[in-house]
Amino acid sequence: MASQETQVSNASFDISKLIDTIDFAAKKHSFQKRKDPQGTRNLAYINHPIGVAKNLTDAGIYDLATIQAAILHDTVEDTDTSFEEIEQQFGREVRDIVAECTDDKTLVKSERKRLQIETTPHKSQKAKEVKLADKLYNLRDLQRVAPTGWSKKYIQEYFTWAKKVTDGARGTNQKLEDQLDEIYSNGICNQLHNTL
Repeated sequence: MASQETQVSNASFDISKLIDTIDFAAKKHSFQKRKDPQGTRNLAYINHPIGVAKNLTDAGIYDLATIQAAILHDTVEDTDTSFEEIEQQFGREVRDIVAECTDDKTLVKSERKRLQIETTPHKSQKAKEVKLADKLYNLRDLQRVAPTGWSKKYIQEYFTWAKKVTDGARGTNQKLEDQLDEIYSNGICNQLHNTL
């Protein structure tokens, strides 16, 4: 009986930590939106990191630190959040995964993109899982509708770049990789729903 009580206690603790993470990220991203040209879905930005976390659980990844890092993966890059704040709130492991997934915004975009390709193979297993889930979410979003100002050529460039990044995380999670392979084999530009 004590073992069952311990499991319930641990599950409650994990759920509480997960809710704290979502609450933190929602507050940090509260003024951001993901816009589409049709104006039909000006979604709160928080839908993106929650969707990345869902991609992980759909692929059988339930490690709490990995899920937390997925939810927090854009906070340092896109808000006033610091790595120290992440560590203080969520611990060193979560902070380290987030750091591995964060671009250095002091660099020009082309250099940040180059570094993602170059560094992804050397990242931890958990950071690679977040990277795969993040690119999967972004590519699915591109399949739905092109962001305002994105040409077909730019979308194809993003597609090509994303494949190079995710190729560096091969051998990490077969379910995520299979879903990405399906998108890559179909060609993202062929799947856009007449949005360009």
